[in-house]
Amino acid sequence: MIKIKTKQQIETMADGGKILKEILQNLSLAVKPGIKTEELDKLAEELVFSWVKKNPEASILSSFKGYRGYPAFICISVNDEVVHGLPSDRVIKKGDVIGLDFAVKYKGLHVDSALTVGVGEISTEAKKLIRVTKEALDVGIKEATVGNTTGDIGFAIQKYVEKNGFSVVRELVGHGIGEHLHEEPYVPNYGKKKEGETLKEGMTIAIEPMVNFGKHEVVLAKDGITYRTKDGSLSAHFEHTVVITKDGPRILTT
Repeated sequence: MIKIKTKQQIETMADGGKILKEILQNLSLAVKPGIKTEELDKLAEELVFSWVKKNPEASILSSFKGYRGYPAFICISVNDEVVHGLPSDRVIKKGDVIGLDFAVKYKGLHVDSALTVGVGEISTEAKKLIRVTKEALDVGIKEATVGNTTGDIGFAIQKYVEKNGFSVVRELVGHGIGEHLHEEPYVPNYGKKKEGETLKEGMTIAIEPMVNFGKHEVVLAKDGITYRTKDGSLSAHFEHTVVITKDGPRILTT
């Protein structure tokens, strides 16, 4: 069942989104050659607990830690890893493409966001992939209006991505969010206009294009958690939590 949020819930999610944005930005600045992905995860933990220490009256937690057995605070996906990359002793190198996916539960409500960054000087192709994926998120968000459908969002994202020569992942999609990290409706990054769920005022959704340099197929890695591109090509991921309003989409994680 799709849950319509109250004004109070929306404002709480917006407050959580500001905290999430600050933490995610600090993490992106820490992505440098020589750092291990597990060190970034530790930093995410430190940033969360630092905020709690300064604001003991508010409750904030990592949405991912312990979710369906996930062991870390943040998902860190490297190069051909699409999403759900597990932090480890892997060392980040110049030229890598790093996806950072993070969500927090603030005062009982979840918000989710992701971005992709290049490490040092990256290839022209990688730069374009990151740019197009970020722009595809903006394109999708513009379609998140009352009366449109999840299919309208997916159609716009797919059209933009494929026009630029890349492909959108089919097996993994965006989602509703709020009281739970994953709620209805599903929000695919592909589709047809006027198909899917109709968007209504007060709905909160996570729009998250996952874009591959090569073909759209993905495979589950041996760790049983991380998804990679089947053909080994690079992948990029951007995400915002958005609320549908009568005045258009409002981004809650910015």
